[in-house]
Amino acid sequence: QVKLVESGGGLVQAGGSLRLSCAASTRTASSGAVGWFRQAPGKEREFVASINWSGSSTGYTDSVKGRFTVSRDNAINTVYLQMNTLKPEDTAVYYCAAGKSVRALQSAQVDYWSQGTQVTVSS
Repeated sequence: QVKLVESGGGLVQAGGSLRLSCAASTRTASSGAVGWFRQAPGKEREFVASINWSGSSTGYTDSVKGRFTVSRDNAINTVYLQMNTLKPEDTAVYYCAAGKSVRALQSAQVDYWSQGTQVTVSS
């Protein structure tokens, strides 16, 4: 069992930045990659970004490429999502997720979820 605890959400103006953190209780074969999903009101949950623990593979949805960066610190089992040039359409509840690989997460094959954190971008 892997527990994911995320932090770092909040309110920011358009054009601003936020960094989300996701601390994993452990790393297992079923949590070879960690990433982020988001769900805006009235919309389906969507994949945002992910990285594997070796750092050799990352994935991003097109709408955040060039603005968001996912990274990890293996020493403390933590993955980060640096979000720059935020837009009002980035407003959503962001969930940390763990799965077997970056590709699995991109296909929404998630083994573990965090509790979610609200990110609100004002115009």
